[in-house]
Amino acid sequence: MKNPTAAILIIGNEILSGRTQDVNVQFIAKRLADLGIKLEEARVVPDIPARIIGAVNELRAAYTCVFTTGGIGPTHDDITSECIAAAFGVPWVLHEETAAIMRERWGEDVNDARLRMATMPQGAVPIKNEASIAPGFTIGNVHVMAGVPRIMQSMFLALEQELPRGERIEMRAVYGIGVLEGSIAAGLGEIQDRFPQVDVGSYPFKREDKWGVTLVAKGSDIPAIEAATAEATDLIAAQGVAPVQGEPD
Repeated sequence: MKNPTAAILIIGNEILSGRTQDVNVQFIAKRLADLGIKLEEARVVPDIPARIIGAVNELRAAYTCVFTTGGIGPTHDDITSECIAAAFGVPWVLHEETAAIMRERWGEDVNDARLRMATMPQGAVPIKNEASIAPGFTIGNVHVMAGVPRIMQSMFLALEQELPRGERIEMRAVYGIGVLEGSIAAGLGEIQDRFPQVDVGSYPFKREDKWGVTLVAKGSDIPAIEAATAEATDLIAAQGVAPVQGEPD
């Protein structure tokens, strides 16, 4: 089975300025791995319509699924929804069912700004949001979600059952304290060459003033992952260091 592919498009000046730290990619990446969807790209763009529209059209043509985060709130700089409509060449219209739910819940507090959150590309399907009222939406293979982590997570969990499936992507790790990347680089490259169906990576860390390295094998071919991990374990042991399975604490 071929694994579906995905990209994440993070939209917002606040990410690029450093004011806000993105934590959504890690959550989405882990959930996609469980579904067997291979995350191949994460991109950040500013609140500039041409940049958003261009990125959406490029990514939706390249990947099975695209997930956007940010820019669907009630303020003037929340322009993601109307940009998605422009990318698909459809009108940006009030979703009457969503507007009715908002009016029922908020009553007289529903103003034009809040109704922006009920306005979406014509033909879009709302993504339910248990954390608040305003939904995300899906159009084509693009899934549009909030940037606030708890709201994004609520939307993603509601969306999850509709997503395609592939072979579950798994990861194995082994680490050694006292191992330096330079000493194992050649051997690790040879392991990657022997297991091209596995993503093999090296990640240095420092603990109690000692450097170490974690070797990670990731993919959907479990026997190959385990074989690559076994060779990575031997590679660490060959440095005179006791390998430890898993990630360092």
